[in-house]
Amino acid sequence: MNIKEYFVSIFKGFLSLIKGMEVTGVELVTPKVTEQYPENRAELHIPERFRATLEFIYDENGGHKCIACGSCERNCPNQTISITKRMVDLPDGKKKMKLDKYMYDLGSCTFCGLCVQVCPTNAIRFSNDFEQAVFTREKLNKQLNYLPEKDEPAPAPAPAAKPAEAPAAPAPKQETKENKE
Repeated sequence: MNIKEYFVSIFKGFLSLIKGMEVTGVELVTPKVTEQYPENRAELHIPERFRATLEFIYDENGGHKCIACGSCERNCPNQTISITKRMVDLPDGKKKMKLDKYMYDLGSCTFCGLCVQVCPTNAIRFSNDFEQAVFTREKLNKQLNYLPEKDEPAPAPAPAAKPAEAPAAPAPKQETKENKE
């Protein structure tokens, strides 16, 4: 290293120090904003796309759209979703998969959103509820299908076919005086 490169590196270091001091000075004089968190919940703005915790989407009748396919469970990188399903016999003789328990471990969730993206029926979504502080890890395990599943109505029985009526036999001819002669 020659003497010219030495002084150039000192000058570049000095410029870098001045630039850093400029950024620090600007931040020193800007007014500070303090969030008064517990008191300002009413006017606190949470972005719509904020991912807090998973929840089922229930309709007005209390039913959910989950068909227990297990695609969310398979795509979860941390195995935070655990689905228990059962096979149910329908009244028409067919079998159908029903959701028994949908368990979600909030403590190991990375909030990646893969489970929501792969759901074929759009049965789950992320809520905006950011207050998830608890004292024990066991409380972070949640069952999402908290409403009891409604039984499907039995299909209406098909009307029984009426037995075909035998053709009526011709009425016996009454004998009249004219027929006798």
